[in-house]
Amino acid sequence: MSKIASTFSRLVRFVPKSNPSKVLIGEPIDAQLDVGLAIYQGKEVAVRPFTGASVLNPGQRTESTEIISRILSPLSQSEVGSIRCIGLNYASHAAEMNLSIPELPTLFMKPSTSLADPWPAPTVLPKITQADNTGDYESEMVIVIGRDAKDVSEADALEYVLGYTAANDVSSRTSQMNQSQWCFSKGFDTACPIGPALVSAALFTDASKFHIRGLKNGKVLQDCPLTDLIFNVPKLVSFLSQGTTLPAGTIILTGTPPGVGAAKDPKDFLKEGDEFAVELLPHVGTLVTTFENQK
Repeated sequence: MSKIASTFSRLVRFVPKSNPSKVLIGEPIDAQLDVGLAIYQGKEVAVRPFTGASVLNPGQRTESTEIISRILSPLSQSEVGSIRCIGLNYASHAAEMNLSIPELPTLFMKPSTSLADPWPAPTVLPKITQADNTGDYESEMVIVIGRDAKDVSEADALEYVLGYTAANDVSSRTSQMNQSQWCFSKGFDTACPIGPALVSAALFTDASKFHIRGLKNGKVLQDCPLTDLIFNVPKLVSFLSQGTTLPAGTIILTGTPPGVGAAKDPKDFLKEGDEFAVELLPHVGTLVTTFENQK
């Protein structure tokens, strides 16, 4: 794991009630609290701020207390650069889509402008998606790289991991099926909400022990252990770093489990007013996203 990972358990990036013009990072005082769910439910969440301004350089924990006014994505757009995403990485999802198990990871990318904050910040369904209402959800676990990685081996790959968070890989299915490449259909503004917390790789050393669920308007549609991943964290970090530098701050979306709207009969796509929650447990918590139409 990255050396920085040993300096914290889990971090949130947030706007404090004490100063709405400031952005802080810090560690929730209640180690067991699902921060995303608590914020959604209107509960007060107390945080110990760190001296640093970024999860990539958090500094030291202070003994002061701040209350979250608004939760932000753990990293900013300027920190993530381009966003790496893996397609078809759960065996059970490949089965529901009637697709063969891939021999190598399938990579597509999202621009940094697709990054979005958790609730109450919305994800916007663009006009091209509204044309036939085929916006879809994908619950995903995210790897956060803590130091520059290039040509790393699988054996050494975890030394570059800072931690883990959750994401929703929001997709426009008609656009996706109309092209062989997926960057356009998955790269719209706000199509990559992440959060609510970044869990240190030192706290949670085996990502296969995560369990992920996706809930649309409170109904469970995705529910899967990460033992179902085809390509695990070391394999993905090593593969993506071959001949390519993954700068610190790179986030890697690791694929979605079965239960996506496009695979259901009848289809179950997103519309304005829907809420979708990605629950990644333990430690990370619940990433809640609301959806609005582009006007």
